[in-house]
Amino acid sequence: MDCKEYLQSKNIKITKGRIKILELLNKAKNALSVNDIYYYCKDCGLNIDLSTVYRSIDLFEQNNIVDKIDLGDGKYSYKIKEHDHKHILKCCVCHKQIEIDCPMTQIEELIKNKTDFVLVDHELKLKALCKECIRKKNNKKDK
Repeated sequence: MDCKEYLQSKNIKITKGRIKILELLNKAKNALSVNDIYYYCKDCGLNIDLSTVYRSIDLFEQNNIVDKIDLGDGKYSYKIKEHDHKHILKCCVCHKQIEIDCPMTQIEELIKNKTDFVLVDHELKLKALCKECIRKKNNKKDK
């Protein structure tokens, strides 16, 4: 990925810090915390402060460039958004289906951080009730 061209395509102002952060995230095999990104930039000799890293990451998140992964306890890590992996959510009653973003990204990071295991694949089967079927079910109970 040419980071400069990519930022231009998203109409994001190009700065040395943003390019370096995007390059780092693009090369990283795992999600990174803001502190990881900050120290890497410092180690590379880039004169950047922590608030700049936070602002850049927020900007990347707003522009759908990175996924923000909630690790709990107010901790987050970030990784380049991959091809949108989707799952189907199906109503158990009427069989209506909708497509949803894969919720496994956060789970994969939690597993890696707590166990040092890295998921290489997953299967996810979701069953649910849609709003209309819940309403019908509740109306039957009220009668």
